[in-house]
Amino acid sequence: MKLSTNIFRILAVVVLLSGCFGKAKDLALATDKESDFKQWAQTPPMGWNSWDCYGPTVREHEIMSNADYMAEHLKEFGWEYVVVDIRWFVENPKSHGYNQTDPIYVVDEYGRYMPATNRFLSAEDGNGFKVLADYVHNKGLKFGIHIMRGIPKYAVENKLPIKGTNGVTADQIYSTGNQCKWLKDNYTIDASKPGAQEYYNSIFELYADWGVDFIKIDDLSAPIYHKEEIELIRKAIYNCGRKIVLSTSPGETPLNAGSHASEHANMWRMVNDVWDNWGHIKHVMEVSQDWYKHIKPGTWPDCDMIPLGRLSIRGEVGNDRMTNLTKDEQYTLMSFFTIFKSPLMFGGDLPSNDDFTLSLLTNKEVLKMHTESSGVRQLYFNDNKLAITSNNEKENITYLALFNVLDELPQDVGVKLSELGLLGKVKITNLWTGEEVGEFKDEFIQNLKPHASGLYKIENN
Repeated sequence: MKLSTNIFRILAVVVLLSGCFGKAKDLALATDKESDFKQWAQTPPMGWNSWDCYGPTVREHEIMSNADYMAEHLKEFGWEYVVVDIRWFVENPKSHGYNQTDPIYVVDEYGRYMPATNRFLSAEDGNGFKVLADYVHNKGLKFGIHIMRGIPKYAVENKLPIKGTNGVTADQIYSTGNQCKWLKDNYTIDASKPGAQEYYNSIFELYADWGVDFIKIDDLSAPIYHKEEIELIRKAIYNCGRKIVLSTSPGETPLNAGSHASEHANMWRMVNDVWDNWGHIKHVMEVSQDWYKHIKPGTWPDCDMIPLGRLSIRGEVGNDRMTNLTKDEQYTLMSFFTIFKSPLMFGGDLPSNDDFTLSLLTNKEVLKMHTESSGVRQLYFNDNKLAITSNNEKENITYLALFNVLDELPQDVGVKLSELGLLGKVKITNLWTGEEVGEFKDEFIQNLKPHASGLYKIENN
């Protein structure tokens, strides 16, 4: 009897342990799954977004013409995402603001926004963005869209059913708390309510079917960091079965949310919208100081879009124009965004690019630094001088960016080479022009005009 009891106890322990090991294995698999999304953007995403030139009014043929340009001129340099920005589901939008007086929404029977067919003709017959996404994919590019967090007010008011639930309707999962202050299309989704996860699952199921590769979600990071909705979104992306890069917007994402953002998003905004004035560029530089430690493969602090080229054809800030930034300021913006390894989302109308703008987007050495470098760190930011460095460890290359942030006077900006871990003579090359600056020892100093910068490759001699 005692022997049988002991055997039973041994078997019970074995079963218990196997259950623990099974749970541990399941937990490990879940953890692996939860880190998978970081593999989808091992280098900072690069693409074009319709916001800066078309605001909420972009049309299908304009998306297609920008995709055509990207495929012909930029794809070989790593540019790949074509993103339809805000309010593609409104039939009667307006530029220089939002039509919040009498918007005509396009919503399906499950409370999910659909493209307005008077602007996106291929969306007829319930096609959604599938035909447009196929057009982009057939050019070897990737397709993205913008949405607002939450659930449409239209769905709530009409008590539309939530797909994937047993009778839950939109009016049972919403909250008026923390509603977006600048666009009133949606209500907050209460993550604690049955049906909340299912609603996000349903929209990402739809986007996966369309072929969406990238999604920018607004009113998610600031002025309130919506932790619960971000987690619903991350789970919904896993559930949809498609690799969709997640960009949270706008800034300023709270610094204390940095760890959470990096575990749930591929990129997140550090600042609000960046437009073509120097004050915005300087502000990005200032805010970025606290974010260097979060620059890691798969998850990227985001400087916002690149306001270069032709802007505001029907945009939100100013009238139709080429960027107001001077050439020095444009180099400075691109030098900062690339050495910081920010995602690069161009905002101007690509077919309107001039040769200079195109040259900023196709410099192989600069883009090589942007994609292959590591160890990005700020050396100093004081007296209106900024110095940033990074490395290409495989090729034993050091990169250095120097900035004169003063508004009126030129000044010397430089570094001691020992601060870069360099001893003896080094050869320094201007990364933008490819011209050799010279050989240097001990220190490297350049005189830079106001708002100007230098971007350099440093090699042991």
